[in-house]
Amino acid sequence: MNYYEEDSNNSSIDIKPWLKLLRFFAPYRGKIAGVVVLMLFIASLDLSMPLFQKYAVDNFIVKKSTENLGLFALSYAAVLVTMAALVNIFARLAIEVEMHIGKDLRKEIFTHLQNLSLSYFNTTPVGYILARTLSDTNKIGTMIAWSIADVFWSVTYVAGAFTAMFLLNARLAAVVMAVIPVMAAVTVYFQKKMLLASRKLRKVNSRLTGSFNEGITGARTTKALVIEKKSLEEFKTVSRDMESSSIRMARLNAVYIPIIVFFGSAATAIVLARGGTLAMEDAMKIGTLSAFLAYAINIFEPVQQLAKTYTDVVALQANVERVTDLLEMEPLIKDSDEVIRVYGDSINPRKENWEEITGEIEFRNVTFRYPDGDEEVLKDFNLRIPAGTNVAIVGETGAGKSTLVNLACRFFEPTTGEILVDGKDYRERSQLWLHSKIGYVLQNPHLFSGSILENIWYGNLDASRDDVIKAAEIVSVNNIAEKLQHGYDSQVGEGGDKLSTGEKQLISIARAILAKPRIFVLDEATSSIDTQTEKLIQHGIDYLLKGRTSFIIAHRLSTIKKADVILVVRDGKIVEQGTHKSLIEMKGYYYELYTRQFEEEKTLEVLK
Repeated sequence: MNYYEEDSNNSSIDIKPWLKLLRFFAPYRGKIAGVVVLMLFIASLDLSMPLFQKYAVDNFIVKKSTENLGLFALSYAAVLVTMAALVNIFARLAIEVEMHIGKDLRKEIFTHLQNLSLSYFNTTPVGYILARTLSDTNKIGTMIAWSIADVFWSVTYVAGAFTAMFLLNARLAAVVMAVIPVMAAVTVYFQKKMLLASRKLRKVNSRLTGSFNEGITGARTTKALVIEKKSLEEFKTVSRDMESSSIRMARLNAVYIPIIVFFGSAATAIVLARGGTLAMEDAMKIGTLSAFLAYAINIFEPVQQLAKTYTDVVALQANVERVTDLLEMEPLIKDSDEVIRVYGDSINPRKENWEEITGEIEFRNVTFRYPDGDEEVLKDFNLRIPAGTNVAIVGETGAGKSTLVNLACRFFEPTTGEILVDGKDYRERSQLWLHSKIGYVLQNPHLFSGSILENIWYGNLDASRDDVIKAAEIVSVNNIAEKLQHGYDSQVGEGGDKLSTGEKQLISIARAILAKPRIFVLDEATSSIDTQTEKLIQHGIDYLLKGRTSFIIAHRLSTIKKADVILVVRDGKIVEQGTHKSLIEMKGYYYELYTRQFEEEKTLEVLK
């Protein structure tokens, strides 16, 4: 089965994953116990209702008397008010338990996600992560808060109702008792089928949601490619699956519910017939028959509720397993206990122990293969990069240019060998220590929902507003802000979608400038940017390159002629290295790439 399958096919309960979540339930054990105790009291009061009915029939209706009616009314009203008050307190406690457990689970998952390696996010669908963080945690909180209470209420009511019925009339109670196993068997049979149908329905619903999402986020591409008809046909296919799954579920309910109602009604009819005869023969009081019928009718609901709760717990098993699996997932890259003790972790850093970085990096006998691969991408690779060196990495699309940068930034670690930062293996210091000194500008920079000012501020949260504006002015972000209604406080939209690619690049560079990194990584933009914006971007990059160790993943070779060293990547391996001049003189793969790109650029100039 696919690891990201939305539901498992478990049809039984495994207690082990539930035990792993006890630490989230333990802080609220008092409130959970309160919920259970309240439900026991409420069930007891529910059981008293038919007895009030019995007393009223026997003493007021049969006797045609109103003696003690006032006291009876007060007692009955007192029970109702007490029940209402208990239900109110129960609901408040249950909501608190549900919200607190859900909140704690979400907080724990979010914190854990911050510590997972970058590779996890590269290989895990966003929808999967969101489902674990939001949907699964909500379901677990709901189950603990409400379903446990339902179980105790149902068990108490069933046990109490049967006891009362046997005390009222053992023979009639046996008739009802005989129907319960049949109803339970029917319920278990149908609940299994409905569980499978429900799982399929949720899977199809996930596909439908994904199709909606793709249709909305890809609207521009759909229109540009004129594939509206094809998109509609694909959506219709998923919709038909949703329709058939929903009909299947509805049919099962349409068969199950009447069967349960039939058996319940049959038992009630037998009790009414037999009890009516006994009442006519004065062998049973009418009030007793009335109370017995009330118990007989009401007892079937908690039986169904118990069966439903069981299937809900089985269905939730998959959610619990997915949450515990995520929480137990170990990051590929993690600091040792000793490093965390000295430098802190990503949530609680100990910055007072952080050393300054000059930016010298050395690859020493580095061999590397990706965790999910068998081929060695680097083998016994050695390279010393003095502080302030400008390193350019070139190669065709998909050649593996980012591998070296990912290793230098410790997004991956060497399979064997060492990578030294300022002469010390970077595994002897914390990831956050290194990452805090790296400025990263991506091809398609990501901006967070918020203002222009806030997005630049992420580069250094301790900076003042004046520092942020100075960083912005270095790359002329102030010109972007001036065009917008609220200036620096203008919202950039989700992912910065209110701005152009070039404008997002400039804000991203301003963010990197504010961070004052000792190591700078630039993944050159491949998309077309207007000449003026390109000049501003190049000015910002030149500013960042001064005195800093830098890695440029180059797509236009004309921009890296001044690089101190150029690494040429082919099929995931470094095949050449040197300066621009030495590589051209070598007339190898770099020479081939450069001359080809040079000819293409000249051809485009002529065509213009």
